[in-house]
Amino acid sequence: MPEPVSDEQFRMLARFRASLRRFLHFSEEAARAAGLTPQQHQALLALRGQDEPMTIGQIALELAVRPHSAVGLVDRLAANGLVERFRSESDRRQVRVRLTTEGQSALASLAAAHRAELRRVGPELAELLAVLGREP
Repeated sequence: MPEPVSDEQFRMLARFRASLRRFLHFSEEAARAAGLTPQQHQALLALRGQDEPMTIGQIALELAVRPHSAVGLVDRLAANGLVERFRSESDRRQVRVRLTTEGQSALASLAAAHRAELRRVGPELAELLAVLGREP
């Protein structure tokens, strides 16, 4: 049987969801202001967040999209000079994707804006998470 949820926790869940949505809205608008779609921003972030260049399949998994959608996304990013494809040295059949210098620069600007926004909203999110983690 599910654990009961108190009235206060329902209020906090509603506030938490609204806060997350505001952050996502901020993120989407920041990406658009930088000339990217939110999905392109997420792809750049996924690539930068890995230790090794990713395959199209890995990008698709990370973004929860179908591989053919990831191909189109990478095509558009490559056309804008933000990523490049290359053959894996360990398996020449495998194509990997990495950020270009331009991609790194675009992502760095967006990351700085996101960190500033998270510093602003972080205390509220932490408070809400603390309340939600308590027993009802």
